[in-house]
Amino acid sequence: MELRWLDDFIALAGTRHFSRAAEERNVTQPTLSRRIKLLEDEMGVTLIDRNTLPLSLTPAGEVFLSGAENMSRIARDTKSQCREIRKQVESRLRFATTQTLYLLFYRNWLMPASERHSIPIDLNLNSTSWAASDFVAALTQGQCDLVLCYWHPLINFIQELEGPEFEYLVVCEEELVPVTALGEDNQPLYQLPGSPRNPLPYISYHASSFLRPLVDHSLLKVAQPPDLVTINENMHSVSVKAMIKEGFGVGWLPKRLVSESLTYNSLSLAGDEQWNIPLQIRLYRLKDSHRATLDPFWEKMREELHTDGLIEVQT
Repeated sequence: MELRWLDDFIALAGTRHFSRAAEERNVTQPTLSRRIKLLEDEMGVTLIDRNTLPLSLTPAGEVFLSGAENMSRIARDTKSQCREIRKQVESRLRFATTQTLYLLFYRNWLMPASERHSIPIDLNLNSTSWAASDFVAALTQGQCDLVLCYWHPLINFIQELEGPEFEYLVVCEEELVPVTALGEDNQPLYQLPGSPRNPLPYISYHASSFLRPLVDHSLLKVAQPPDLVTINENMHSVSVKAMIKEGFGVGWLPKRLVSESLTYNSLSLAGDEQWNIPLQIRLYRLKDSHRATLDPFWEKMREELHTDGLIEVQT
């Protein structure tokens, strides 16, 4: 049984005339007659007394009319509720970022922006374990609407985001700084550049992370490349920071992530500014996304960044 058959029957019960009911239902009379016959076959009873003029309902038809009206009303209400749910879901923007950027920017920047502009944003927490290439694939395939990530020309994983189908906002400038734990004498445990005889233990990034290619290429360009021996690789800056803080080695971390630790001397710089690596934090989107709330939210964020300048996140 199809729901439209119920509405056909209700229309026929109201007009008591096949032609007028067909007109009301915007179908031909033969089509309406066929549907009513199919409905009767499905129910196993005659619902319409066709020998009267105007048409009348049989006793079974009277009982069925009440049920049909209830079922039709329930179907309409349910469909309306489902559409409202779909509308709410489609109005929510899906956001993905790395674990470190989530900790630094989501609650301090993106979530307040979402509340200011009354545009809900859902975070895909699975993205905190993604490799760098996964973010590009998720944005390209429409699995998320906004991606916050590090950017530098040497980060090869995100070169695809430079294509004309994407656009971005520069959220802020950032830099990677070399850091180390302090010893009992409150002096840095390790100091760049190290030496061939005494290479520094190095806490590196995993090969599939955003920052690995940037650090690798940048260290090759310094006048005196450091002497390092990799003892550990991690996907996330927060994990690299934890290893460094325990005194296992030296590594490069986003300055925003270690600013408080540097201020309160729980970490120290392992070298001067020549070892710093500049980069940006960008918010990316797919240009032809059909999310109704994406364009207005994007323009609000563009306006705020243009008016207020690049953001400074408190850590």
